Amino acid sequence: MTLSNRLQADLTRAMRERDELRLEALRMAVAAVYNAEKSAGRQLSDDELLPTLKRELKARRESVEAYEGAGRGELAAREQAKLEVISAYMPQQLPEGEVEALVRQAIEQTGASSPREMGKVMGAVMPSVQGRADGKLVSSIVARELARRDLAGHGH
Repeated sequence: MTLSNRLQADLTRAMRERDELRLEALRMAVAAVYNAEKSAGRQLSDDELLPTLKRELKARRESVEAYEGAGRGELAAREQAKLEVISAYMPQQLPEGEVEALVRQAIEQTGASSPREMGKVMGAVMPSVQGRADGKLVSSIVARELARRDLAGHGH
């Protein structure tokens, strides 16, 4: 079953069960998927839909932070719950150790030796972690590993 079909089926189930919070979260996700597919003019694969769901998650995270900052705990909790509903549709996240190993492998493959070559390493590692690791985590590991190599005298 495709991601799009799973979202739609779970939306229908949430309607039947009158699960308001789940229903609200899934409605937003289904609408985002629908819009992405409509603008593409075709049904998208699960991998093509991941960036759409990641945007939804980011929007929920930003809402949680905004509500918490405004002292609106009950609204922050609702947004957090919606975030968790949508997160369940994302691929299993890689453990940090696995991301570090992939980064080191990408550094070896690209021959990068200083922080100035971060873009080259990111370009090599991101396709292999797509949807399974946060870009911020990957870039911080790349920066740390390149700085370590530069300090160790592997640089130019």
